[in-house]
Amino acid sequence: MSTLTKSNHIGRKISRIRELRDMKQEALAQALGISQQTISAIENSETIEEERLVEVAKALGVTVEAIKNFSEEGMINYFNTFNETVNDSHFGNNNHCTFNPLDKLMEAVEENKRLYERLLQAEKDKNEYLEKLLKEK
Repeated sequence: MSTLTKSNHIGRKISRIRELRDMKQEALAQALGISQQTISAIENSETIEEERLVEVAKALGVTVEAIKNFSEEGMINYFNTFNETVNDSHFGNNNHCTFNPLDKLMEAVEENKRLYERLLQAEKDKNEYLEKLLKEK
């Protein structure tokens, strides 16, 4: 087991979660209304006050428990499971089509044909009506 997994260094966990969320220290500092130097100090601290931890968690978009329980090993296992799932073609298992897309496409084509024929007939009827009016004059 790695030392990072055993470590309960809250600051390091905050730093890694911030990095994984592609957030710079400056952005986190701005979200919390504090300086970047204070964020740096927090990330170098082994412990953090519970109230501050709640604020940081909210700014990072995670729960306090997610920060406390974060581990590099857990993250790697999560992504390995994700990759195995993708490689096993199980990704998106809940997204099965309940219809044949080609059937839907052909239905749309047929509907367009019917609409075009109606438009064409309406134009013919209009032209016939105009010709009839012109002859009457």
